[in-house]
Amino acid sequence: MEQEFHVVDAVSLRLLDSSPLNAEALAGRLGPGITAEIASAQLETATGICRTLGQVRAEVVAGRREAAAAAARYDATILPAATHPFARWDEQHLTLRPRYVGLLERWGLLALQQNICGCHVHVGVPSLQEAVQVLDRVRPWLPVLLALTGSSPFHEGSDTGYDSYRTEWFARWPCTGPPEELGSAQAFDTLLADLRRAGVADSVADLYWDARPSDRFPTLEFRIADVCPRVDDVVLHAALCRSLVRVLSARAVAGDPVPRVRPAVLRAARWRAARSGVSDVLLDPQDGAPRPAAEVVRGLLAELRDDLEDAGEFEEVSALVDRVLVDGTSATRQRAALHRSGDLVEAARSVLRDAGRG
Repeated sequence: MEQEFHVVDAVSLRLLDSSPLNAEALAGRLGPGITAEIASAQLETATGICRTLGQVRAEVVAGRREAAAAAARYDATILPAATHPFARWDEQHLTLRPRYVGLLERWGLLALQQNICGCHVHVGVPSLQEAVQVLDRVRPWLPVLLALTGSSPFHEGSDTGYDSYRTEWFARWPCTGPPEELGSAQAFDTLLADLRRAGVADSVADLYWDARPSDRFPTLEFRIADVCPRVDDVVLHAALCRSLVRVLSARAVAGDPVPRVRPAVLRAARWRAARSGVSDVLLDPQDGAPRPAAEVVRGLLAELRDDLEDAGEFEEVSALVDRVLVDGTSATRQRAALHRSGDLVEAARSVLRDAGRG
């Protein structure tokens, strides 16, 4: 699992563009699991390979503690929200790593405005062919994963009206969003070659799809989620991603047909999830009809129940789902903090409170 965080002043919670901290991260001096990100006021943590949800929880907590301790040396801390409630993009600068400089040369201002943080889950698969077959089948479920993780209601001091404005902000890049149905590893390679020829991708790393095969590991990488303040929500997201891979891989082996979803409907489902999270309706992955979000989320849980029970995870995952449906997402709590106080700083403090409660 990989998580991205904003680095903020420990008292004011303003974005902290710390060149020394960024330089340490860029040089790999903050520890093996902490790296620099595209923006200088960000840090990323990565776990090792986790085989149980307990391992996920322990490694996520340890990574956050290490990142917070590194930031504390500069009177800073980490803010686990997908957008900073009131910072502007120009309060940080581009991290001078060759890959990021290359992104600036290709994408211009988009690369400089990348002031968003996500949570990525890699799930092991034995081959590119299997990764593609699972990817084709998971597409309708990706918006449900997004709906459970929204933590970006504000952007540059404005209430966007979205649970996940990160999703909309990142959608300006041409290689983001739901992948098309591919069918085979060969088709994936052909598409990548076409995009390379078009000048928008040099490698798999340039495909910012909601999920993609990884070019670094033998995994399918889920990239759709906002970073979550609560560790419980991170664990839930990891559990759902892994269970989806297990279930859909088995269906691919059994020769079950790939769900047919029109690209326009899939984009609408993604927008709907980004807009209101679990507080309104979602489009049902089975038939595209709008239904109460809780009903659609529980539909996902029903799809995965047998697998989660076999893994001894159903009770924990079900309880974590219930908590999100009762409490709402981080976006809900950030808005509530703003409405109580009239102060976006309090919205940021609500993120830290969430992180402290697990």
